[in-house]
Amino acid sequence: MDENSVHNPLLWGQGSGHANVRRKTPLSVTLAKWILKIAMLALFISWVALMFLFPADFVQKLFEKWIQATNGTVFGITGSLFLLFSGPILLIAVLSIAYLVVSGEEELHEKKASKYPSFRLWTFPVLVDGPFGVVSAAELIGILLFVVFVIWAVYAYIMSILSLMSDQLTFKEKSCLFLEILGLRFGLIGMFCLAFLFLPVARGSVLLRFIDIPFEHATRYHVWLGHLTMLLFTIHGLLYIVAWTIEGRLLHEILEWRDIGVANLPGVISLSAGLLMWVTSLPPVRKLNFELFFYTHQLYVIFIVFLALHVGDFIFTMAAGGIFIFILDRFLRFCQSRRVVDIISAKCLPCGTVELVLAKPENLRYNALSFVFLQVRELSWLQWHPFSVSSSPLDEKELPFSPHSKITASVEGPYGHETPYHLMYENLILVAGGIGISPFLAVLSDILHCVREGRPCLLRNILIVWAVKRSDELSLLSTIDMDSICPSFSSKLNLETCIYVTRESEPPLEEGKVQNTLDFSLCPTSKRCGMSVLVGTGHTIWSGLYVISSTVGFVISMGLLDIFYINPFHISSWWYKGLLFIVCMITSVVIFGGLVVGLWHLWERRILAKEQFEDDKLNIDKAEHKETVAREDSHLAKLTGIRYGARPDFKEIFETVSKNWGHVDAGVIVCGPPTLQSSVAKEIRSHNFRRQSDHPIFHFNSHSFDL
Repeated sequence: MDENSVHNPLLWGQGSGHANVRRKTPLSVTLAKWILKIAMLALFISWVALMFLFPADFVQKLFEKWIQATNGTVFGITGSLFLLFSGPILLIAVLSIAYLVVSGEEELHEKKASKYPSFRLWTFPVLVDGPFGVVSAAELIGILLFVVFVIWAVYAYIMSILSLMSDQLTFKEKSCLFLEILGLRFGLIGMFCLAFLFLPVARGSVLLRFIDIPFEHATRYHVWLGHLTMLLFTIHGLLYIVAWTIEGRLLHEILEWRDIGVANLPGVISLSAGLLMWVTSLPPVRKLNFELFFYTHQLYVIFIVFLALHVGDFIFTMAAGGIFIFILDRFLRFCQSRRVVDIISAKCLPCGTVELVLAKPENLRYNALSFVFLQVRELSWLQWHPFSVSSSPLDEKELPFSPHSKITASVEGPYGHETPYHLMYENLILVAGGIGISPFLAVLSDILHCVREGRPCLLRNILIVWAVKRSDELSLLSTIDMDSICPSFSSKLNLETCIYVTRESEPPLEEGKVQNTLDFSLCPTSKRCGMSVLVGTGHTIWSGLYVISSTVGFVISMGLLDIFYINPFHISSWWYKGLLFIVCMITSVVIFGGLVVGLWHLWERRILAKEQFEDDKLNIDKAEHKETVAREDSHLAKLTGIRYGARPDFKEIFETVSKNWGHVDAGVIVCGPPTLQSSVAKEIRSHNFRRQSDHPIFHFNSHSFDL
């Protein structure tokens, strides 16, 4: 480590120099939040406990009593099972909306630093090298619970099946009966896992917002659950195939599509679609041909529809709650992406990184570590690509220059954490690899805005560790000018940056010269079309009304269908009722939810018209703005200590920081390849296990998007 590295002390007990005045939360608000939290926790524990204990005999008896008591209603057994297995998660979603509304944006952002640093389950890495990647203590608990559930359920069902075997049956009959019943039970376990499968990929879901897990992080849970669910469904199908082969009626059973009971052919189609998605999602195939993975994953529509035809409406209700929440999110994403957004300017940096500037409305809600999905229709009508948001939500709206040509895009998002957790630490380490520095530039911009405007921000010390392959990537630093955001930040923040150029042994000859960038201004101010705010992470009240209206509409649709069609005409076909159930789910979102989305859109247009009117009255010096954006000599570049031909020694970095910072909570955010995440997580785990009493507790956070 050289003299410009982390050996320079970052903290010697000095104050931050920027205090924030915090409003006291009213007692009624605090009480309401606690009541909502307790209610949601009780519902969730009860819901999970029901599925976990469902194989037990006493639960089976209680379940039979519940069916008998509620079967006489208008909704019949379908309503009974829906209320039991899907009702809790939908009710939790509604209560989450109430919690977010009561909390308010400012209260979500105002948190105090812990007086006594402590370990946290979500940020303590336990498993580092393995098939799951970096796994926190909380995630390990979740994995173990699912493993225990599957093992316990299989054991309980096997014991139950063996008790049913009659001595009067032949060995062949016993074997076939055992295989068929066990296959049925594996399918049931798979349905319980399916109930969770779609929750992590509902990008703007209020559930993810409430527990503050961003979509890019929740995606890994979808991957884990997908492997488990498809393994269970595959075993389910194989057991039936073996049994039917022994009985000599394999082809007949596979092609059978009965009205009363389970329809086998739709199940075969559903399982085939699922297997295609599963195989192409495996890491070797996905990395070799990502487009194959992406396009085959659209078969989820076939998988879900034919699953409903296979099992019928009342069995499908066991997993319908999570699927309905996904449909809510998917329709809202579809509505948002219909707007064609103008790309104001595009810049291609020397390292090959593309920077796009889009107009954003003032009421667009996001955090510095957010990202968007972008589809440039001039390039492809099908492909969507994730882009990190490199601007702070407190930045001014981007302004264009003189137009040359026009490129448009469709945008979904932004998605990210509900709260800006990077502002919740007094001490922060940002570790980036290559392009991973982009979201951290937004973090720095956000921090500087908060310092300048006196917004809630606990940070006193920031250390940036950035590893790049070649020096041409350093041009990424030109996208932020810290002095223009907060001229006096150096007196209020201790900021240090260490850069490692790993594949160059010495500075290039042209070091110090401004490298050329391709910078295009594409859209005039008067005609620009900004992003739509029709996103689940946007306006809480509107998104809440959308969820509630769609859910109520679904219940009404099912009630009307039962009263005026299913019951009067004695519709009893399982597969047909399953199809009607799917149709009700979709139409309720499109009709009832679509009405709210339409009103939301009109409200957005009114707000945008007001913003445009105010913009027309502003006198903006565009030449001065252009000079600021194009400035290459960023103050951040002046703060860097650059080492060539070296890699970060995280053991030495954390040891040095530990001596300088003392006994504090230190947040560590990593954005880079899996190897970088593993290296940092391994060192954090090692340090936290052997740390001295006066050393920091490091909290691991990952911000790397990887499908």
